Amino acid sequence: MAPVRIFDTTLRDGEQTPGVNLSPAEKLEIARHLARLRVDVIEAGFPISSKGEFEAVRAIAREISGPVIAGLARINPEDIYRAYEAVKEARRPMIHTFVATSEIHMRYKLRKSPEEIIEMTRVGVRTAKSLTNEVEFSAEDATRSDPAFLCKVFQVAVDEGATCINIPDTVGYTTPAEFKRLVGTIRANVRGIENVIISVHCHDDLGLAVANSLSAVEAGASQIECTVNGIGERAGNTSLEEVVMALRTRKDHFGTDTLVVSEQIYRVSRLVSALTGVPIQPNKAIVGANAFAHQSGIHQDGVLKERLTYEIIRPETIGLSSSRIVLGKVSGRHAFSMRLEELGYSVSQEEVDKLFVKFKELADRKRDISDKDIEALVDSELFRVPECVVLDYYHVSAGNRTVPTATVRLSVGSSPREEAASGDGPVDALFKAIDRCTGLCVTLTDYSLRAVTSGKDALGEVTLKITHNGRSFSGRGLSMDVIEASARAYVDAINRLYHSGPEERAQTSAAG
Repeated sequence: MAPVRIFDTTLRDGEQTPGVNLSPAEKLEIARHLARLRVDVIEAGFPISSKGEFEAVRAIAREISGPVIAGLARINPEDIYRAYEAVKEARRPMIHTFVATSEIHMRYKLRKSPEEIIEMTRVGVRTAKSLTNEVEFSAEDATRSDPAFLCKVFQVAVDEGATCINIPDTVGYTTPAEFKRLVGTIRANVRGIENVIISVHCHDDLGLAVANSLSAVEAGASQIECTVNGIGERAGNTSLEEVVMALRTRKDHFGTDTLVVSEQIYRVSRLVSALTGVPIQPNKAIVGANAFAHQSGIHQDGVLKERLTYEIIRPETIGLSSSRIVLGKVSGRHAFSMRLEELGYSVSQEEVDKLFVKFKELADRKRDISDKDIEALVDSELFRVPECVVLDYYHVSAGNRTVPTATVRLSVGSSPREEAASGDGPVDALFKAIDRCTGLCVTLTDYSLRAVTSGKDALGEVTLKITHNGRSFSGRGLSMDVIEASARAYVDAINRLYHSGPEERAQTSAAG
């Protein structure tokens, strides 16, 4: 049986995760790692949605080789031509076009009749096929569509030259047995289906996305659409790492595998989490912090005697190392550089020098530096947007019988500004002082703090989200001092706001 194709939509559906706002540089960096992971298709984005999105998709199409590069388009010609313009320079460009087929969507969202949907499909797929050889057609909300009508729509798409048909469980509604039957029905009733790729795209609203995707493979589907860490709309998408490792670990059951280089999984997972600001829960399958941790004495004893007693996957298979070099303040640049390479980072000498300075600052305050410390340091330093707002200095005064106050000095452009404020707590006071410096009116909508490592000298990582004019921006800060980490995260989010578009730039300039 041929390998199952992996269609990665982290950069499109994954970026639809509430609060996620990737810059073009961040999207390109993730795409580079997905190419190393050897996914079959990278859905780079939705080109017509904005000029920035178009440019990001085009940059990925120009640079990334190996995977097919797809651009999403609604079934109308304007979307399709725009998607083609974005992906046409790829070695293997693809247009992915879609239209809803369920009664609910046709009646209330599109206000189209079934006959109109069929004609739109005919014209849309024909238009896409005239532009590029590889065309994927998706029937949105397929699992709540009438199966007979669904087969008619897919028949038109296949007749017009679609090379892949996609069966989405758009709202995570179906169950494995139902989905398996649906795939079987489509295979039995669409002429020429044996000559095209059958793809599935499942959402996790009922926690069944991975199970549904694997049941579709059992029914004959040859492609799974998924995202790194399962991020995406609402409860998210099928998790790439989970379907890949399920197929590989249980190849005896499924009779197939993928071409994914699984040793890259952990690195890609960490990168996506860092750049999106979406943390990975500790008990997450495959890539969670506890996935290869054993606390019970019985489990520890079993694993020490024979790994297979409690581990069905070797940590090395996903890129985790069972041994490490202990780094500290007396370590040299060469040892630090080698450790970066062992962890899978490809960085220039200039970036090594920059990171080494930060490493030394951390080592002066922390006795032992773990791999997680280094990963957090790299993620926080290399992927920041250019700093238009720089934190120069802060001072916080707080106690159980005093009003918390904060003094902050920022460099906003070339202008140094210093302000003070009081608040309900030291972090609140700090953020209010920063707001006074920038002159911006933003709302903090999410704040989380976690220890990157264990112990009293652990690094604190703050991730937060702010909103401005209805748009969300995430920020991330790292320090052994949680107040400093909070300030850095807040300033990082403000810098992302500033670099997000002309409107925000104009307002920030006006504030200055």
